[in-house]
Amino acid sequence: MARFPIPTPLRQSAGGQKEVEVAGTTVGEALAALITEFASLHNHLYNDASKSRSFVNVYLNDDDILCLDDRDKTAVASSDTLSIVPSIAGGRE
Repeated sequence: MARFPIPTPLRQSAGGQKEVEVAGTTVGEALAALITEFASLHNHLYNDASKSRSFVNVYLNDDDILCLDDRDKTAVASSDTLSIVPSIAGGRE
């Protein structure tokens, strides 16, 4: 089971949990299991066409999955951590 630390802005959509363990042998399967368990996370991670939102990054341990050869087909071990990193906008004018 892979671990997902849940970022503070998304915790309300994950039942208030700080971390979730999900089954899956690949990054894609683990993300699908996360969405199955917490359906309200879908809108935060995917657009209306079910494509990954451009401002949300997913990391397998320290690697951005977009930089991995197999991306969401990359194998996940039980010791792995998958991190969701939403972009934060704002600042001064």
